[in-house]
Amino acid sequence: MVKTRFAPSPTGYLHIGGLRTALYNYLFAKQNKGVFVLRIEDTDQKREVKGALESLILSLQKMGLEWDEGPILDKGLKLTEKGQNGPYLQSKRLAIYQKHAQKLVDSKSAYFCDCTPGRLSELRAEQEAQKLAPKYDGHCRSASANALADLSKPHVIRLKVPENREVVFNDLIRGEVKFKSSEIDDQVLIKSDGFPTYHLANVVDDHLMGITHVIRGEEWLASTPKHILLYEAFGWTPPAFAHLPLLLNPDKSKLSKRQGDVAAEDYLAKGYLPEAIINYVALLGWHPQGDKEIFSLKDLIKEFSLERVQKAGAIFDINKLNWFNSHYIKQLPEKELFKRCAEFLPNIDKDKLLKILKVEKERLNNLSEIGEKIKMFLEMPEYDLAILIFKKSTRETTAKGLQSALSALENIKNDDWQKVNLYQVMSKVVGDNNLTNGDVFWPVRVAVSGQAKSPSPEEIMEALDKDESLNRIKIAIKQLA
Repeated sequence: MVKTRFAPSPTGYLHIGGLRTALYNYLFAKQNKGVFVLRIEDTDQKREVKGALESLILSLQKMGLEWDEGPILDKGLKLTEKGQNGPYLQSKRLAIYQKHAQKLVDSKSAYFCDCTPGRLSELRAEQEAQKLAPKYDGHCRSASANALADLSKPHVIRLKVPENREVVFNDLIRGEVKFKSSEIDDQVLIKSDGFPTYHLANVVDDHLMGITHVIRGEEWLASTPKHILLYEAFGWTPPAFAHLPLLLNPDKSKLSKRQGDVAAEDYLAKGYLPEAIINYVALLGWHPQGDKEIFSLKDLIKEFSLERVQKAGAIFDINKLNWFNSHYIKQLPEKELFKRCAEFLPNIDKDKLLKILKVEKERLNNLSEIGEKIKMFLEMPEYDLAILIFKKSTRETTAKGLQSALSALENIKNDDWQKVNLYQVMSKVVGDNNLTNGDVFWPVRVAVSGQAKSPSPEEIMEALDKDESLNRIKIAIKQLA
């Protein structure tokens, strides 16, 4: 049975790259009727951020990524677990790691090291001076040195990397990958505080939890030979590996907060829909067959394949995400749109808001924009008189167009105050008075919106209602007098 996992650290936000990793693991597992596991790698206690774990769980849930095993929040937001392979927080598995590390020491695949931080710093300085890659020199590696190790002193356990070996594995995305063992450090497995390093905990947990496919970011590619050597030392069969391409800024630098938001939570907070985020993130490095771009989560489960994941880095383009989000906003039924906009809006009459959303939903990149968009419907903003006059019109003709429009619009009954009727009446004003659209539609739109760029005047007036629309046109006429 296929089994995948997403194993983040609770050190802050859910990075967009992390979300993509979780998504690909979820899709691959569900496509193969397998199991998706959430595991928390929290052994680096110094970097842990309070509340980050709960935020991570809630963000994944909002995105629709449900896991079969792992930590969950109950109805009271209390942390609990589901699954038979827990604990799923690595900080609760210390005895397991220490037991397995001791097995490696007993089999002479690992050794104790009591080198002081000072000695290691000197070693690193010497290697840097000689322009060598920083690497432990094996001072405690020999049997005699290990026998003399004083375990009452602070010490670590290191993996004894075999000499003169070539570690070869087949990456499901990159094909055959080779590393020379001479390039691999005798990595620390258990730190002096008794906590495991990422490498040991990762391998032990993946084996004990039955993970069949490790799908993770390209940054972990160099760690894979270390992990394979650990699997060999334990006598275990390693899982299949797939390393995803990096996410990049438009300038091809690694995606980072310096050039914009990189947290899934940031985009949710700004009113990006989970459906849009998932759809866009799925396409960052994966290319479906054909030209189709719009995919629901169910569609992605059917279509996704590791074979179509690219090796090269994928550009994160906020404009493309905006396009996806705008598309999904347009598809929302009015009541659902109202519900999702609620947290971004001041107190406002529901019926009035539904009218406004009819106008603005076509122009929203994200839901947080709605607060700014509705201002013109709630109060008349000040505007420069100059924008009332269309570039090909004059002050006198604009005044005539506004007055003619006002007279005609006043005759429309309240029950008929709908954009189709408003448009027909203003079009008739244009024809009957030998005017142009720029003489009528332009100044009416500016009069009711106070903006040089806005939705059409008939859309705005329908949302405003008759009295408010006519009042704003009168104000404009008075300004031109």
